[in-house]
Amino acid sequence: MRHILLINPNSSAATTDMMVSIAAAELPAGFVIDGVSAGSGPSMIVNDVELAAAAPEVVRNWRAAGTHYAGVIISAFGDPGIEGVRAASQVPVAGICEASMLEAASGGRRFGVATVTPELATAIAARASALGLDEQYSGIRLTAGDPRLLAADPEALEEALAVAVQECIALDGAQAVVIGGGPLGQAAIALAQRFTVPVIAPIPAAVRDLLRQLGAG
Repeated sequence: MRHILLINPNSSAATTDMMVSIAAAELPAGFVIDGVSAGSGPSMIVNDVELAAAAPEVVRNWRAAGTHYAGVIISAFGDPGIEGVRAASQVPVAGICEASMLEAASGGRRFGVATVTPELATAIAARASALGLDEQYSGIRLTAGDPRLLAADPEALEEALAVAVQECIALDGAQAVVIGGGPLGQAAIALAQRFTVPVIAPIPAAVRDLLRQLGAG
């Protein structure tokens, strides 16, 4: 049995359980996944300060986890700590932002991001740029209101993100849309069934990326 570690850079154990459930559904036989939450910090990362503070906590999570894991998934949009974990480990590492953006951009597609966190818009654009996707990135569309309150209401969250997805397609010409956030994982799964344009759920995208790295995709 090969063990995968999912690190949730947010401190919510309930969110971690949701993420693990989504990831586990994507794994073939012979794999199991364990989740760990950040030991400190917010229940949901919503700004640049919180994103930067999450990076060392992610590396601490990895170092504390032990050496028996075949791979690791970093499950916050922005991939905090991914460089540090890659430097510290000898196993494949997938980040949900990196994996979902690369999948969305495959085949030369233009892609947008629909999310709830306006204060992370610059960081998200910077991540696309770092991946060499500037020319394909069509931009970000945002929901209104407090992101943490919206994320706590699954039905309202899905409907608000559906509007943002439609704006990415209709206003920005996106040929694929990434749902930008680990805590948005369940809404992302639901939205993928509602549009003819591909809607990329980031946690499954990271699992697929990790399996490819492990030669099991």
